[in-house]
Amino acid sequence: MSGLGNQCRLCREPDNGTPGEVTPPLGLLRGPRGRGLPSLVVGTDETWRRPRVGHIQFLNCLPLYWGLMRSGALLGVELHKDTPDRLGEALVAGDLDIGPISLVEYLRHADDLLLLPDLAVGSDGPVLSVNLVATRPLDQLDGRPVALGSTSRTGVLLAQMLLEEREGVRPQYFRCPPDLTEMLLEADAAVLIGDAALRARTDAVARGLTVTDLGSAWREWTGLPMVFAVWAVRRDFAAAHPGLVKEVHQAFLTSRELCLAELDTVATAAARWEPFSAEVLADYFRVLDFSLGERQIAGLREFAARAAAKGAVPALPPDAPRFIPDGR
Repeated sequence: MSGLGNQCRLCREPDNGTPGEVTPPLGLLRGPRGRGLPSLVVGTDETWRRPRVGHIQFLNCLPLYWGLMRSGALLGVELHKDTPDRLGEALVAGDLDIGPISLVEYLRHADDLLLLPDLAVGSDGPVLSVNLVATRPLDQLDGRPVALGSTSRTGVLLAQMLLEEREGVRPQYFRCPPDLTEMLLEADAAVLIGDAALRARTDAVARGLTVTDLGSAWREWTGLPMVFAVWAVRRDFAAAHPGLVKEVHQAFLTSRELCLAELDTVATAAARWEPFSAEVLADYFRVLDFSLGERQIAGLREFAARAAAKGAVPALPPDAPRFIPDGR
């Protein structure tokens, strides 16, 4: 199944991921507080370039970008839309300046990145869109094939930790595109994230499958929120353009608050293009946690410690995570 099937239709205009020729913006629309994102000169050749910002093409990130569209702040950035795995790779490679990155990929590259304070995608209980779908009870998956969706990093590692450490089983894992029907042709369970996971919840009920919400499972296991993705900036870009980074950060915070104040309106608009009702989308947006406060950071550190013990990521330094200056 192509990646397009897992993306928010509100964001599906063509994007080859390669910046074209960019001319200096003549003026930026201002948000409700009179703020906008300034244009800037990047590079030694004095050519104009806007900051390259990533956007996950799943519905769970729509609340963080809705307000950017409303305020005109998108005119101040070069937006690159893709799946979480590809955006994380682009940020690490230096093809993006700022953007979302899965928690696992952040932990693997924390020395090169700084976090934007109070921005994340996670849950303090059910998340609805990070699921382990199984044809049999989880404690019967020892030695059995389990399909890991190819767009996920944090969700699949969380599923592996839960199966091995909580359920006491060691399945045989393999990677494949996130299509539930195709995955279960070869596996007894499948890990899905994003819009595909939302659809799978409905399909699973009709097919008599078991769905484990991995956000709920983590909360029950540890008593802490689960952080699936964070917003980060490359250290070199933050050092060169600290004021711009703060403007982008503030634009995201303002966008989130604007969307949360108009959640039913956002859900109604999204339902025009998505195979979910406005009520389902509103409920979904309300269970998501877009903050990164002390409890979320505690959950992040707990996940990091367990992932490091498993050998999946380097150990997180005691003073980590590190934020942009004047953040934390």
